[in-house]
Amino acid sequence: MRTIPILLAVSLAFPAFAQDRRPSHCIAVAQAIPGASLIRKAAWTDPVPDYSVRIGYIGHSMFLIQTQGGLSAVTDYNGFIGSTDFAPDIVTMNHAHSSHWSRDPDPRIEHVLRGWGTWGVGADHHLDLGEMLVRNVPTDIRSAFTGETEPKGNSIFVFEVEGLCIGHLGHLHHEPDEHQYAALGRLDVVMAAVDGGMTVNTETMIRILKRLRSSIVLPMHWFGDGTLQAFAAGMSDEFDVEWLDQSDMVVSLATLPRRPTIRILRPRPLR
Repeated sequence: MRTIPILLAVSLAFPAFAQDRRPSHCIAVAQAIPGASLIRKAAWTDPVPDYSVRIGYIGHSMFLIQTQGGLSAVTDYNGFIGSTDFAPDIVTMNHAHSSHWSRDPDPRIEHVLRGWGTWGVGADHHLDLGEMLVRNVPTDIRSAFTGETEPKGNSIFVFEVEGLCIGHLGHLHHEPDEHQYAALGRLDVVMAAVDGGMTVNTETMIRILKRLRSSIVLPMHWFGDGTLQAFAAGMSDEFDVEWLDQSDMVVSLATLPRRPTIRILRPRPLR
């Protein structure tokens, strides 16, 4: 497996707003991109290589997304990312369950994006920070107690950075409709809940991911290797499966795998 050395000249202190975001192809027709996959073990405090993004699995549905220019975002932020005094620039949250949002996010976080809004209206985010653009596609949620549906009560968040489209499906409770699939566009990397029932059942999630056909699928919201194995077995006819003994990866347009691949990262809080 090849690795790309970290360019020590990259400065994390360089102002993120001065960066130019490489145009993404979210809504464009997907094209095959040659190149070997890039997976490396590194500390989350290391610089990110040029033209690349680092994605680290913190736990549950929380991932840390880091850019070369120093921007950072945490998905489905619940208030605890580990034993470190670190505040990301952006957090996204969903309120289907308390483990996916925080009533009191760290006040140092500049951009707190809630995946819900007024009942039935939902949220509408289009945050452009130059190097990274964050947008959302609202989805419905169901009450765990009453079974009542809250229209547009959650969101799928999409992060566009370095030409990549990275999607986080959140606490998804139904298959996206045609409008939602179109709004998502082509996702190069997708984080997907594979718990088998608390979100959607395994068969539904497999159907969603085979339709999206992202280059990389990162399972999340799982409760043991048995759950992961059942999910991987259902995907293995069309996707390669990589079980990784690490919590993060670095990826770029040039290093997306030729064949759609599931990469199973091991969660690790930041420290």
